[in-house]
Amino acid sequence: GRCFCGTVRFQFDHDPVTVRACWCRDCQYLASGNASVNAMFRTEGFTCTGDLGVYVSNADSGSVMRRSFCPRCGTQLFSQSDRRPQFIVARVGTLDDPSIGRPLATIWTASAPSWAQLDKSLPCFDGQPPAPPA
Repeated sequence: GRCFCGTVRFQFDHDPVTVRACWCRDCQYLASGNASVNAMFRTEGFTCTGDLGVYVSNADSGSVMRRSFCPRCGTQLFSQSDRRPQFIVARVGTLDDPSIGRPLATIWTASAPSWAQLDKSLPCFDGQPPAPPA
């Protein structure tokens, strides 16, 4: 994957562990008021080139989140939770092949606005679901 301007490039040597559409308020701020579709990968096998900006904040789940972005073009790239350091979450839109990012679940549905279109054929979680096996 890469950022919009191409300054930051990254690669995983494996498929995602899971992909989720997230309606938490943080993702809504980051994704212009919509859900963010995120692919969760194991950190092992991850490489990245280019300088990253990092924003550290506390999530509603209680986790400390490190959100990485391109300081040149501002593209939100990935995030990591202090509670799940074995995983890194990449924004599906930044992947070279975003078709691998079909959501398998919808999370933080309690924070979704009334107009949100939730796919009821997928598992839905009001908040943060359990971590997938590493």
